[in-house]
Amino acid sequence: MADKKQDFVVSDRRRFGAEGEARPDAPKAEEEASPAPSATPAAPAAEQTPAPAQAKNEPASPAEQAEQEEMPPPPTAAEQQEQRDAYSASGKKLEEVLGKSGSRRESLPEMSFERLVESFYMTALLQLGAIRQEGDPPSVDIMGARQTIDSLNILQEKTKGNLNDREQTLLQNVLFELRMAWIEITNALATAAVKSPAGPGPDKK
Repeated sequence: MADKKQDFVVSDRRRFGAEGEARPDAPKAEEEASPAPSATPAAPAAEQTPAPAQAKNEPASPAEQAEQEEMPPPPTAAEQQEQRDAYSASGKKLEEVLGKSGSRRESLPEMSFERLVESFYMTALLQLGAIRQEGDPPSVDIMGARQTIDSLNILQEKTKGNLNDREQTLLQNVLFELRMAWIEITNALATAAVKSPAGPGPDKK
């Protein structure tokens, strides 16, 4: 079987001659086919910053959702006044009903800022175990007491400049006393936790 010979054609692909002049018969196909490189290389697709739309698809935390929720508009002055009048009238009607039913329960004193602070104060003392009803075992709600004290602190911050001297002094004294009691109890609990044994030891026979 005769071998088939392939003819190889050698073409001169140089663009310039021996003297540096441009050759008129130089091929231009490759030059037109390959685009010129850009000045700034494109970043790889994996390193590109994600679009804002993709970031928004991520679930927001409950705190962020609460911030994004808009507060409803407040009631108008007329609506507030109407509601106050209805609330007062409803309270008077309740007192009349209780009076006709033979209930001799004394009406509670009118609420004031001082009574509000005293209410927080008594709640914190109960949570700290400083006071309890007769017959009840002593119990301490240290985290609940902390929340009550923090509530009084918020009340102090939000009422700056709006309290008279008596109210301001009462609030400062209550906060000081409750914080001191809370520190003493937390220190006592920490000391008791350190001294308590890790577990029951083996029984000795």
